[in-house]
Amino acid sequence: MIKHKSLVDLSRAFGITKVGVAPADALDGDHLREWLARGYQGQMGYMERNQAKRLSPEALMPGASSVISIFVSYHQEKSFQHLDGVISKYARGEDYHVILKDLLHELAEQLFKDILPGRSRREKAKLYRVFVDSAPVMEKEWAIRAGLGWQGKHSNLITRDHGSWGFLGEIITSERCDSYDVPIPDFCGSCTACMDACPTQAIVEPYVVDGSKCISYATIELSPDKMIPENIRSHMDDWLFGCDICQDVCPWNRFASNSKIEAFAPVEGLRKAIPDFHLMERDEFELNFKNTPLDRPGLSGLRRNQQIKS
Repeated sequence: MIKHKSLVDLSRAFGITKVGVAPADALDGDHLREWLARGYQGQMGYMERNQAKRLSPEALMPGASSVISIFVSYHQEKSFQHLDGVISKYARGEDYHVILKDLLHELAEQLFKDILPGRSRREKAKLYRVFVDSAPVMEKEWAIRAGLGWQGKHSNLITRDHGSWGFLGEIITSERCDSYDVPIPDFCGSCTACMDACPTQAIVEPYVVDGSKCISYATIELSPDKMIPENIRSHMDDWLFGCDICQDVCPWNRFASNSKIEAFAPVEGLRKAIPDFHLMERDEFELNFKNTPLDRPGLSGLRRNQQIKS
């Protein structure tokens, strides 16, 4: 049995900004199916696969009883103005997948320390599994169910006390909790700041984003050998990786808290200036950015994006 107070105390000690837990009940897939039917996934074919696993923790881990969700701030107190409007805030530091997975494993080991000793690796996998944006898990939906926040009209999770500059991760476990969290209300109200600010009108209606129109999709997910569509290119301005516009204008981000994790600060290769990726050799790129989110589009993708900027 998970003790909710212990979970909260341990999370705080590890620098986790918010934590919550929800019963591992199956999710309603109507919204996902409609989103896919509209083609809003663009070339993100992985969104179409493993739908059963996306909607059911039991399909990911047999015997699942609870889903622990965390929100970890990546907001930086120090300003790096040369990066604003060029590299998304979340992508300036080390790869969050690795950092959050290590964090979640440490949390799980402490949370289950009384029942882990003597268990084999396979037996541990029957007790809990860790996920960070690398498996078919509906992260925002579980964060909402765990009471961390609500889905904003820009589709990102917004927390009432820390804004939306944060990463999400999950522990799915066979253990039940002595107290489950409950969803909180939607506090977006009549605000449409994110919708009004989106230069490509990718937020087609409140809470619905056409990914294929999004600058982040184009600069990160679109294969480097594909030309970015003109309707996005003409609105990219200086963006090379991602886009923060919808979050920059969100009133709730005035409450953003600074990250306690130093690895989310900009890596050395970004601290002084934006590199000219056309002049960069692949070994130099790997040395500086192999373990960062910039490795997803890679050197070829960043060269394409920078060519549009120039």
